[in-house]
Amino acid sequence: MSHSGSAERAGHKKEKQGKIVRRTYIGGQAVIEGVMMKGRTSLATAVRTESGEITVEAKRVRDASTRSFFLRLPFVRGVVNLVTQLFMGVGVLMRSAEVFGDYAEPTKFDKWMAEKFKVNPMHILTAVSLVLGLALAVGLFVFLPNFLTGLIFEIPGTNDHPALLSLCEAAIMLVIFIGYILSITLMKDIRRVFMYHGAEHKVISCYEHGLELTVENARKMRTEHSRCGTTFIFFVVAVSIIVFALVNWMLDALGWTGFDSVVNALIRLAVKLVFLPVVAGISYELLKLLARSDCLLFRVLRAPGMLMQKLTTKQPTDDMLEVSLTAFKTVLAMDADPSIPERKFEFGVPTETARKRLSELAPSADESDIDWILVEVTGKKRGELAGVKSLTKEQFEAARAVAEKMKEGMPLQYALGNTEFFGIRIAVDPAVLIPRPETEELAEKVIAEVKARGGADVLDLCTGSGAVAVAVAKLAPARVTASDISEGACAVARANALNAGAEVRVLSGDMFAAVGEERFDVIVCNPPYIPHGDIASLDDRVKKFEPLSALDGGKDGLDFYRIIAEEAPAHLAEDGVIFLELGVGQAEAVKELFGAFDVTVHKDIEGVERMLEARRGGVRG
Repeated sequence: MSHSGSAERAGHKKEKQGKIVRRTYIGGQAVIEGVMMKGRTSLATAVRTESGEITVEAKRVRDASTRSFFLRLPFVRGVVNLVTQLFMGVGVLMRSAEVFGDYAEPTKFDKWMAEKFKVNPMHILTAVSLVLGLALAVGLFVFLPNFLTGLIFEIPGTNDHPALLSLCEAAIMLVIFIGYILSITLMKDIRRVFMYHGAEHKVISCYEHGLELTVENARKMRTEHSRCGTTFIFFVVAVSIIVFALVNWMLDALGWTGFDSVVNALIRLAVKLVFLPVVAGISYELLKLLARSDCLLFRVLRAPGMLMQKLTTKQPTDDMLEVSLTAFKTVLAMDADPSIPERKFEFGVPTETARKRLSELAPSADESDIDWILVEVTGKKRGELAGVKSLTKEQFEAARAVAEKMKEGMPLQYALGNTEFFGIRIAVDPAVLIPRPETEELAEKVIAEVKARGGADVLDLCTGSGAVAVAVAKLAPARVTASDISEGACAVARANALNAGAEVRVLSGDMFAAVGEERFDVIVCNPPYIPHGDIASLDDRVKKFEPLSALDGGKDGLDFYRIIAEEAPAHLAEDGVIFLELGVGQAEAVKELFGAFDVTVHKDIEGVERMLEARRGGVRG
């Protein structure tokens, strides 16, 4: 419920101890999990998000005193204020719902509207909500009382005096209103809105009583306030009795009620709709007048409306008072200082809500994938995620963009555009394989060899993303050359070396062709080793997204090992060593190819024979 007369100019009025000591132009409205406050030149809405934080949206509004003279005339200004408050109130309500919403994906219709007509669907929804709300209000509080009154006075023997017609209609309107309020109070969310309504009143009263704006002081105030919109509604009912009595008398005098009951009811309804602005204008002036003083007469006249506020306000919690205080203080400061800028809501998406949405968007993503997405967008370590209660809207949007890419099965690393290798951030895209943990073990062997030698020239064949080459160049005293037949892979490897600050020479060429007659102390390679016939049985995320040329090792998966065994001696130093990654079950077959070398097969952390070490001349570094 909103305060009417919120545009009233600030003034100060000293009265008796315990009474109002200053008047304020600030009025407000309860919204979903928050409060809107409107001052002379600013409007602020404070909302408590699902993560428990208070976020504020504040903007400048036109000072009512700058409107045209006609719009500021008594009675006219009431209608203007009512229409303005309706549009503003619905808009603020929708904004609070957006902040406290479920962060759902925009529908296809939303996207189509935005693209086709360049219109924000939320603005359309606001307008539709306003129209439907007005239609419901007219139906419940104008049409239905008019219809029921007509039925009652159709009973033979009833006195259809205009005053009695209006009194009966007003009584029915009041009963419908009270029944409506009582029925919606059964809804948990509405009860919370009524609690925020109480918080709004308490904070305004705290200020008007000259107290410091604190939760403790606001808690002492009443939940009712003389300028409340509920009191305004009561005045509308009271004024409508008089105005509609005159309307009914006028219709009778003009002979416009001599038709059958249905036509009479429609005529009365149409004319009353025309006179509704008159009722609103008079009620607004009455509300402003009676709010100016706390004298006995004015208190008596306000009493029925204040009593009705028992229905629309509830005792708030301290955290609700904190939200209301935030909105009030923001408006107070902005009205006092025109240089304070506007601001938009900054709200966090609760981490659990974010996890749920990301999982729904990318069903193939497991909990580990979601963790790494959150690590990427928050900049936290995986072990620190438990302390992350919410994501910023920007972080959530970035996470959602990653999940969108994973919707059709794209691996996490491609969706993120990077992975970690030896603690180094390595960029990856579908031009290169995603480095596996076992390849880190291969790189570890090379790094240990180079360190044992005190330095070495290293060649990384089939470098792909350049992960091994970059790790060796960063972590050992090596002069590293990397080569790959794929230009796309070479581009990625060069970028990774540059970003990591590693000195790696990247050459494009088929196996040893790229290095001519150069020799190296260490040659390392993770070649394509999947047998051609097994490609079709690979996981969809591998065969659909990773480059097949980096996977297919020929009929038996050994084609590239044969090339290395045949050509490596011409490019290996006298005491050189070759390190190769192996496919499962390939150790013995590859070992036979390197019969001229001193060969050792190493198992990976899972106990699989994964790496082959072939030394020339049996010399170890």
